[in-house]
Amino acid sequence: GGRPLHCMNASLTSRLVGGSGTFGGRIVELLEDEPRLSLIIAGRSMEKAAAYCRGREKAKANLVPTFFDRDGNLAVQLEALKPDVLIDASGPFQAYGADRYRLIEACIARKVHYLDLADGSAFVAGVNDFDDAARMEGIWVLTGVSSFPVLTAAVVRRLSSGMARIDTIHGGIAPSPYAGVGENVIRAIASYAGQPVPIKKDGRITTGHPFTEQIRFTIAPGGRVPLRSTLFSLVDVPDLVALANLWPQARTIWMGAGPVPELLHRALVAWAWLVRLRVLPSLSFLAPLMHIAMNHLRWGEHRGGMFVAVQGAAADGTPLKRSWHLLAEGSDGPLIPSMAVEAIVRRVLDGHVPTPGARAAVRELELDDYERLFERKTIYTGLRDNRALENGPLYARLLGPAWQALPQPIRQMHDLAGTRIAKGNASVERGTGLLSRIAAAIIGFPSAAESVPVRVEFRECDGIETWTRTFGGKAFSSEQFAGQGRSDSLLCERFGPLTFAMALVIDGECLRLVLRRWSLFGLPLPLWLAPRSDAYESVEGGRFAFHVEISHPISGLIVRYRGRLAIVEG
Repeated sequence: GGRPLHCMNASLTSRLVGGSGTFGGRIVELLEDEPRLSLIIAGRSMEKAAAYCRGREKAKANLVPTFFDRDGNLAVQLEALKPDVLIDASGPFQAYGADRYRLIEACIARKVHYLDLADGSAFVAGVNDFDDAARMEGIWVLTGVSSFPVLTAAVVRRLSSGMARIDTIHGGIAPSPYAGVGENVIRAIASYAGQPVPIKKDGRITTGHPFTEQIRFTIAPGGRVPLRSTLFSLVDVPDLVALANLWPQARTIWMGAGPVPELLHRALVAWAWLVRLRVLPSLSFLAPLMHIAMNHLRWGEHRGGMFVAVQGAAADGTPLKRSWHLLAEGSDGPLIPSMAVEAIVRRVLDGHVPTPGARAAVRELELDDYERLFERKTIYTGLRDNRALENGPLYARLLGPAWQALPQPIRQMHDLAGTRIAKGNASVERGTGLLSRIAAAIIGFPSAAESVPVRVEFRECDGIETWTRTFGGKAFSSEQFAGQGRSDSLLCERFGPLTFAMALVIDGECLRLVLRRWSLFGLPLPLWLAPRSDAYESVEGGRFAFHVEISHPISGLIVRYRGRLAIVEG
């Protein structure tokens, strides 16, 4: 059977079922730098597994291809290689049928530890039935070892610290459109979309229907460019049951997915309603077409994210609302669902062995474990506490805890309540084309000058800041306020009928304003038609400095002004 692995710096042999598939491949990518590890890449195609292993030329772990048929004689197959741990990364777990736990039973019988990435709430809940058997054999069986519910549970523990009561838990994952969706994931979604699933809502267990219930949320770690406002649909994930067991006082638990492009997402919603209304028995017949669509009809930014939001109350009854935001750039986002397996395997190698028993892996990792792995990737996280910042300065509210990372002169300039006046000098350049001059005249931008005195008056009232900038004798004004709806977590600046929604991005010692949306008389306009801007604040010689450059592909440069300011009043 498998070794108990109680020694430090142990070697470990893991059999990875579905190892050359989507999730299995990502587990290999995360663990292949570990020389103490032997990974047996198991699947129904020996040729495919062997080709996959040959392609991982930089692997320090020992990669061994092998044939594995989960419908065959499992005892014989496990005995042949005697792995310490079996990792099931295949699925879909919702479609394993009546004998869906036979692999777990075989692992317990052969004393092989077990991990899986099961994403079905019913499958994960049922693993508890094997707890006594696993304990008797000294084996740990961990199910649902993925973002849902391992990461979500760890985040809720962090967010709920100091809360005397938890009322609601919401969460969601928004994959990049370029992440690549495995066939088994699509088959799982098609099998449960529109079908009834148990869900806790308003204090009672009721019935939910995946992909027919939606919320909208903006994933926005402070100081980063947020994801665009995302539509999330209810999904059948282990959290619906596992988190309800961990926090029985929570009245509502809701988990969603926000696939993009939203057009395809809404098409899936429409099909799911046909199942909910019993026009169709299921969407399983659509799985092949859904797989093609999700992997070929894709556009937008190559970034993804995740959020968890908790509402509750302090001991004195004060309402509390906190949220955790994760942003993953490029190809790092798709790795996150497999990071729980990575973290547990690395902990085992270092002698931190899970307690024997069969259970959902909701207590095996804390957020600290994840954060150490995130540091190695372009993955950024941030917490937001609505109560702590609801009455703070505008920029502080939008940046959250990242506000403290700004240099003191920048924070001082924006730490605004009432009226403030700042003065300094600036240089101004203007575009010379007809369209540039017309655009500058409409806004009221200053005339060109090598050096001109600048006076800026800031007035704050009910969360709206009015900035009146005077260059020489020429003044122009704008209003700044926190965006809402599709512009949530963005700074909005209004120049007459035009409103620009910008992300506040911390770039080293600078604060950049990155344009994300714009509108005319409240009507959204396409971003490709918008002016181009390069606007940032910095510190020069200990003083607040600004740089604003506005241009357009058609007209060229419109205006560029830069200079320094010092507070003289307020």
